Amino acid sequence: MNYRHAFHAGNHADVLKHYVLSRLIALLSRKEAPFAYLDSHAGIGLYDLHGDQASRTGEWLEGIARLWQASDVPDPLLDYLEVIRAMNPDGELRHYPGSPELARLLTREQDRLHLNEKHPEDGRLLKENMHGDRRVAVHLGEGWYVPRALLPTREKRALLLIDPPFEQVDEMERCAQSLSEAISRMRQAVVAIWYPIKDLRQLSRFYRDLQKSKAPKLLRVELYVHPTDEAARLNGSGLVISNPPWGLEDELKQILPWLADLLRQSQGGWRLDWLIEENSGS
Repeated sequence: MNYRHAFHAGNHADVLKHYVLSRLIALLSRKEAPFAYLDSHAGIGLYDLHGDQASRTGEWLEGIARLWQASDVPDPLLDYLEVIRAMNPDGELRHYPGSPELARLLTREQDRLHLNEKHPEDGRLLKENMHGDRRVAVHLGEGWYVPRALLPTREKRALLLIDPPFEQVDEMERCAQSLSEAISRMRQAVVAIWYPIKDLRQLSRFYRDLQKSKAPKLLRVELYVHPTDEAARLNGSGLVISNPPWGLEDELKQILPWLADLLRQSQGGWRLDWLIEENSGS
């Protein structure tokens, strides 16, 4: 599966990923001490939903457009939604933030951001889009090297998003390896890995690899818009999160059913459980 960000900006998977990212940032911000945000496969940071790539798929119409139009949005989704409203002040949904821009706007003055994008043209656009914010460093290296290159951070807390395009068949395996590498270098890091839900056999191997990782605890969050019986389509998406901040699990129990109902295409659903429980001996 080739999941280059621009083609899928604002789809149901982005809504899940970016809502959870906004909450991770908010929960980490409860403490005054700074934290570092790291993004291994950052993309360009900003997207035009009416542009050529996003309009070719139109996936955002069944993703962020539904949230944009919803009238009963639960409070935990509002930070994320307010960023998008501020980017579209005329009330027409056109501009959408990627993870880097969302993180840039939601983090605080004392926090730092390290954004990595290896595609040369995307990296150039990312630098342009982040220009002028002294808290942001843009790196143009291989995303899989981010844990060993940038961890541990000088800040005692770090949030790392691993969100590859899944252009290669081994990328789920590499995600699990990156998680172990990140935790071995900075055990307290919050690591969030995004993944598509398609082939269940491949996912089963992925879950087993993650359970063998060095994460002290690992929360699995999944949102489905179709039944999971057809491996050729994107049936949903998930995030695994090491060391999730206190309060996230209880909040997700309330929000995931609402999102599953809002974003379902043929059949909605969700899952929330622990791949590694604290003190499980893993």
